Amino acid sequence: MKKALAWMLTALCALNCLFPFPALGENKKINIVTTIFPIYDWTRQLVQDNDQAEITMLLDSGADLHNYQPTAPDILKIATADLFIFVGGESDDWTEDVLRSSMNPDMKVINLLQALGEDVKEEETVEGMEAEPEEDGEEKEADEHIWLSLRNAGKLCRAIGEALCEIDPDNQENYRARLQEYLEKLEQLDAAYVEMTEAAEVKTVLFGDRFPFRYMMDDYGLTYYAAFSGCSAESEASFATVMFLTGKVDELGLKTVLTIENPKTRLAETIVQNTKTKDQRIVAMNSLQSVTAETLKTGVTYLQIMEENLNALAQALQ
Repeated sequence: MKKALAWMLTALCALNCLFPFPALGENKKINIVTTIFPIYDWTRQLVQDNDQAEITMLLDSGADLHNYQPTAPDILKIATADLFIFVGGESDDWTEDVLRSSMNPDMKVINLLQALGEDVKEEETVEGMEAEPEEDGEEKEADEHIWLSLRNAGKLCRAIGEALCEIDPDNQENYRARLQEYLEKLEQLDAAYVEMTEAAEVKTVLFGDRFPFRYMMDDYGLTYYAAFSGCSAESEASFATVMFLTGKVDELGLKTVLTIENPKTRLAETIVQNTKTKDQRIVAMNSLQSVTAETLKTGVTYLQIMEENLNALAQALQ
């Protein structure tokens, strides 16, 4: 894949020499390229009815952020963008080489992990979780799933809003107005999460799956158990992990086993079948990593999915 990427970048450099990128004033459309759905939707909410802005979501086939590699058309979209926004974690290592081949000298780039600064958390392994193999001297990676915190979303939307005002000052008043409206919606939903979690008797969730929700759980003071970390490539849990999670369901009297994106998974079902009562619900929370182009056509939004996650979390805390 690295060889293919290098070949595509060489070809782009050659194209840039033959057809230099037009000056900003000559480019009528504002081209904004985003990687994943949350970034795309935040930007869409701030741009709204500006028909001079075109927003692209690269990961629109359901590919997981951790497994994505750009195609030649993707690289060309990034190279000619006015604004490129990406998460910035280990899964986005490929962006470094692509950005060196930018054909737009005025491109603005937002690395969201950098924008979040000190609020970025490291990946963690909690008791009972399948440990990731570590190499000697390897530093802990940042937890990339920053978009699953409504509070992070507000901070990141501010960064996006500032960038939009810089590249399109003629519409900065509209961007600021849209930003304020959207921040209020984020705060309202955050308040609903606070109200629900504070009233809940249960303060622990258990995932028979990967766990990308650390930022959300930390926001509301919840603890968790899970089979795998959010960035884990593993899909098969050991006997010890299954038995540990089963024991925690029994010990805590949990009535729900959570999964991501799939309403029922084999691991979650195995955990339920090994509990004393064998009657726990299996409920899915959406990590927003698998939104496709087809799903976009339904009008789905970040806030809508996070409201659905609120309902799912409420079930798990009953």
